[in-house]
Amino acid sequence: MSKTNRGKALWKMPSHGRGTCPVCKTIRIKLLYTRNKSDGKQLKVCKRCINASQARVDDAQKVV
Repeated sequence: MSKTNRGKALWKMPSHGRGTCPVCKTIRIKLLYTRNKSDGKQLKVCKRCINASQARVDDAQKVV
């Protein structure tokens, strides 16, 4: 059977969960994963950057 609620939470998020990844600078990509910077701030990153090194995450600037 098909799953009727798959991805429904994305439709309630602004821009359907999409934006620019602050680590790799890819535009219009889903930002679903949270990474912590060394200073305690949290960043939303893409699927490819969830395993990025902590140095790359610390160097990332929050893109609005």
